[in-house]
Amino acid sequence: MGQRSTSHASAKRDDLGDFLRSRRAALSPARVGLAPGRRRRTPGLRRDEVAQLANMSANYYERLERGCGPQPSTAILGGLAEALRLDPAERDYLYRLTGHVAPRLLRSGEAVDVDEGLRSLLAAVDALCPAFITDDLGSVLAQNELHVALFGSFAGRPGWERNMIWRWFTAPGWRAALSPAAQHEMTGQAYVADLRAIIADHDRGSAAAALVRSLRAASAEFARMWDEHRVSAPACSTLDVQDGRVGRLEFDCAVAIGALSRQRLITLHAIPGTGTRERLRLLAESLTGGQSDG
Repeated sequence: MGQRSTSHASAKRDDLGDFLRSRRAALSPARVGLAPGRRRRTPGLRRDEVAQLANMSANYYERLERGCGPQPSTAILGGLAEALRLDPAERDYLYRLTGHVAPRLLRSGEAVDVDEGLRSLLAAVDALCPAFITDDLGSVLAQNELHVALFGSFAGRPGWERNMIWRWFTAPGWRAALSPAAQHEMTGQAYVADLRAIIADHDRGSAAAALVRSLRAASAEFARMWDEHRVSAPACSTLDVQDGRVGRLEFDCAVAIGALSRQRLITLHAIPGTGTRERLRLLAESLTGGQSDG
């Protein structure tokens, strides 16, 4: 079995090298903004040009073409797909050759189907537990009633208006009414560190890069935090919410990530002993005009 597995991996590396060479040879310098030059022996790009466009060393790229380079990361593959101007089918093939699943390439404003597994979980969440589903960039795809009541309507709004990170850094009045000022720096850093980790799995030119560019232009605070280059895994900690109707709400937070969609179900759970669940019950009753369960 070991020899067969090694042989299969070697064949995949050879296929990767052949594919990269064929795409490089088929790509004209003019298409990527390079002068044709007089000393080109082939009509396509040179290896060093592809490496430069993909933001990697020429030596590393040459080893990939020869089938002897290390296993490329998804960030490397994204750079290659952009440099070689691969169409969607070619891009997916490139990722499959290296054992990866190509991340879906979204443009800002594009509609996204909600992960059905996460949607089912959202429907099953306790009525006194604010919950919502986002894509991996923080754009809200679905909310339950209590989350809308506390944080406002996000799902279905146009462009970045449905994005939690965008709202945090561009709507100071919203976040000031939502949480204590002492939490703002920590919360902002957590958003930025998570986004920094996420963008490594997205192609340049994708919605992830567009979100970062837009945030840098709109918020000096975001730009400062982005330049600190902190990185973290998706997580959330305790959260204080100041609600004008029922007072202080204290939550623990949990995150479930869709295995294929990379969407996230985020649930906020009342911390025992804080009176939060009782206040949420009052809020839910005011929304329905009746008695809530629980």
